[in-house]
Amino acid sequence: MSFRIIGTGMYVPPKVVTNDDLAAIVETNDEWISHRVGVKRRHVSQNEFTSEMGCKAALNALNDSGVPAESIDMILSATVSGETSSPSVACMVQNFLGISCPALEISTACTGFLFLLETAAAYFSLRKDINRILVVGAERMSGVIDWSDRSTCVIFGDGSGAAVLERGDNYLDFLCNIHGGDTVIKIPHAVGKSPFFTKEQDTPFIHMQGQETFKYAVNAIVKDIKALLERNSLTIEDIAYIVPHQANQRILDFACQRLGISTAKMYSNIAEYGNTSSASVPIALDELAKSGNIKRGDKLILVAFGGGLSDAACLIEW
Repeated sequence: MSFRIIGTGMYVPPKVVTNDDLAAIVETNDEWISHRVGVKRRHVSQNEFTSEMGCKAALNALNDSGVPAESIDMILSATVSGETSSPSVACMVQNFLGISCPALEISTACTGFLFLLETAAAYFSLRKDINRILVVGAERMSGVIDWSDRSTCVIFGDGSGAAVLERGDNYLDFLCNIHGGDTVIKIPHAVGKSPFFTKEQDTPFIHMQGQETFKYAVNAIVKDIKALLERNSLTIEDIAYIVPHQANQRILDFACQRLGISTAKMYSNIAEYGNTSSASVPIALDELAKSGNIKRGDKLILVAFGGGLSDAACLIEW
C-alpha cells in the first residue's frame, strides 16, 4: 500500500530581492546571475522563522485537500535551516494546527522532500492506523548564507511547500543514492562555547564547490530518471512532467539535452524563487498542480540532488 497526493500548498515570504538588489550588496550583476544560475528574483524572510513558513504551507495544503487538520495521523518535515534544533518544524506545525499525532523531521538537504515521501510510504505500509500524512519542506536559507559570498548568496531563497497524502496506489517507485562527505557541500553548526572543545570549524554558513556540485547534479538527474524508466518499463514519453529540485537552470538544461527532451517537460521556477533546498520540489509541485497542466492519471517523476551528497527520484501517478 502506498499513497496518493490529495492536496498541495506553498508559501513564500512577500519580500522579493532582485538581482539588481544583490548587486548593491556584492560584486555581481543581473546578467552574470541570470546566465550562470538562472535566478532573477528570490523571496527572503524579514520576520518569519522556518517553522512559521512551514505552518503556512501546511495550512494551504490542507485547504487544497479539503480534509480537516484533525484527520492527519502523522506530520513529517524536512529542513536544514530550522530556527531551533528542537522542537522540529514538524512539532511546530502540529502545535499550530492544534492536533495530536506523531511528528518527526529529517535532514537530507535538497532531497529532503523526496525522502519524506518515501518515509510516508513506509509508515502507510507498516501502520494500519495511519491513513493521512502531512509532509512539509521549509527553509529559511537566507539565515545560513554568507551574504558577502557571491558564489552562494545569489542562488538561494526562502520558502516552504507541503502536501497531504492519503492511502492509495499512486506512489509507484523510489530510488536514492548517498555519497557521504562534506568536501562539496556543507553547512556547519556553530561550535558553541565549550571550554573543552579545541577543534577549529568553518563558519556556520553554506560552503559549496560549484563545479563539483554541477557535475554531480547533472549526472544524478539523468541516471536516476533513466533507472526509474527502465525498471518500470516506461519511456520518457510516458512521463507528463519531470519536477526537479530547482538548483540551477543550466543543470536542468544540460539534463534535458542528455535525456533528449524539451526543456518544457522539465518544470522550472528557479527564476522566481531560487534554490529553496527541501522546499524546492513541493513548491514546484504545487505550482504545477495549480497550473492545470496535469490531470489525474498523468505520470510524474520528482528528482532532487544536493548535500550529503545525496540524490533521489520517485515515480508517481497524479
